[in-house]
Amino acid sequence: MERRTFLTTAFVGTAALALGVNLYVPEHIKVSKALDSEHRLLFSVLLPVFLDDALPEVEKLRIAAQNRTLDAITQTISLLPADGQAELEQLLDMLENRLGLLVLTGSMTPLMMRNPDQLIAMLEYWRNSFLDMMVTAYQGLRELVLASYYSCPEHWNRLNYAKPTFLDV
Repeated sequence: MERRTFLTTAFVGTAALALGVNLYVPEHIKVSKALDSEHRLLFSVLLPVFLDDALPEVEKLRIAAQNRTLDAITQTISLLPADGQAELEQLLDMLENRLGLLVLTGSMTPLMMRNPDQLIAMLEYWRNSFLDMMVTAYQGLRELVLASYYSCPEHWNRLNYAKPTFLDV
């Protein structure tokens, strides 16, 4: 067997194996995917990165704020136009898919297994990328998380904002 034939065969075999692993989803994961249709797990990993100093210091309050924000993200996504929802869904699916993750971040390590410093570095790379697609992905995720967090009235005091009182009757 020639060296080129061997290398080509090894490369094609590895690519086929990676594709097969990527496409295969065991039954127990399919069930949990149905329960996580709003990508709550993905956003629960990204929330502490985007809201680093905004989240409360007390653990119980921090978890409550994160859960409230995750619910608000679901509501915010439902208010987006259909094409915006489709683009966001495509981005989130790529971030949850190993091949998509490899394309977007250069690593197949799931975001859930990365430490905050690695997530910050990834997001900073997107933010300063020469590709408009990466900058748009960063800005879209950031705006979605921040808008959802600050849409909750209990977080307005951090902005020194008070609800207008002239409308109360």
